[in-house]
Amino acid sequence: MKNNHTPEIRFPGYIGDWEERKIGEFLTESRISGTNGLEAKKLTVKLWGKGVVPKNEIYQGSEATKYYIRKAGQFIYGKLDFLHQAFGIIPDKLDGYESTLDSPAFDIAENLNSSFFLEHVSRKQFYLYQGTIANGSRKAKRIHSETFFEMPLIVPTMEEQKKIGDFFEKIDQTIALHQQELTTLKQTKQGFLQKMFPKEGESVPEVRFPGFTGDWKERKLINNIIEKVLDFRGKSPAKFGMRWGNSGYLVLSALNVKNGYIDKQVEAKYGDQTLFERWMGKERLEKGDVVFTTEAPLGNVAQVPDDNGYILNQRAVAFKTSTEKTDNNFLAQLLRSPLFQTKLKANASGGTAKGIGMKEFAKMSATIPVSVEEQIKIGNFFKQLDDTISLQQRELDALKETKKAFLQKMFV
Repeated sequence: MKNNHTPEIRFPGYIGDWEERKIGEFLTESRISGTNGLEAKKLTVKLWGKGVVPKNEIYQGSEATKYYIRKAGQFIYGKLDFLHQAFGIIPDKLDGYESTLDSPAFDIAENLNSSFFLEHVSRKQFYLYQGTIANGSRKAKRIHSETFFEMPLIVPTMEEQKKIGDFFEKIDQTIALHQQELTTLKQTKQGFLQKMFPKEGESVPEVRFPGFTGDWKERKLINNIIEKVLDFRGKSPAKFGMRWGNSGYLVLSALNVKNGYIDKQVEAKYGDQTLFERWMGKERLEKGDVVFTTEAPLGNVAQVPDDNGYILNQRAVAFKTSTEKTDNNFLAQLLRSPLFQTKLKANASGGTAKGIGMKEFAKMSATIPVSVEEQIKIGNFFKQLDDTISLQQRELDALKETKKAFLQKMFV
């Protein structure tokens, strides 16, 4: 068990309570005058702990806005986005960049480890709780420096701080490496999609497997490429006098249908056997069936991973194919191809949240190889890529969860 001043997990050799202080005892706000909104090389603090980066502006800044020079190693946060984890340490490459007082920067005292401090304030238990009570409302506009300085900071010795800070730095480096590998894999796949599907106005792709020749043919999606559409949108458990549960058949919707995989963790809902049978009737989602989100977000494509049974819910439909005409794996990649996604957005309706109805979708066509063997070749190639991407994503998610668990147990 831990008390209020001792973490649950500690490195060997460290004992005794941590000391409760105030953040203002360790930070000094830096106000080195800089230039103005027209001249400044600006930086910004990204949300959700994603670091400090150069600011890319669409509109030119104002000459009347005062900017301040920031130094590498300083702690910085966004006053307007305190509740959205907008915290960071300014990296060496942004030394000399500038920000306004809405993103204040601070010199850190020698008796506070910067990595330890960043991890401390980046915990939801800290920023969400402290930021909310400091202003009485989660809709508060700004967390000012004076308010920030009064927030509590429970710290161990400098030696233990460094040990903890170094530990989380290594985890962050591993996470960053996995993230970069995942990004590279996704970019590689995107490159293959552009080359292995025909561009607008063309009937053959730039890159093709050996042994396949001849033009691809344009076909209507519904009743040609797609044999059957499963659409249960508009249903709800309440209409059956029932409710979602915590176990049973997983519900598939726009919430958990991602591009390339089903996320079984995010806001998971389940239905029991009775709800499953009443909802799905005689229809069943089978392994390999293609699931497609129709809005918010539009155009995510995944495949049913197994024959365990699923409930198809809001903002998502499923496509079944005839194996004589269309390969499931190929269809999934066709719907993700750059040309199809461009056409999809052009046919969508709505403002911020674009969507497409099945009547509009039924009017759409796509260019495909006549040979199912070529479809299978292409589908299997991308399926292997997707499996590698999914594995990398799961490893990255596991690392993030591991870090979250350590943060909960290694801080007070």
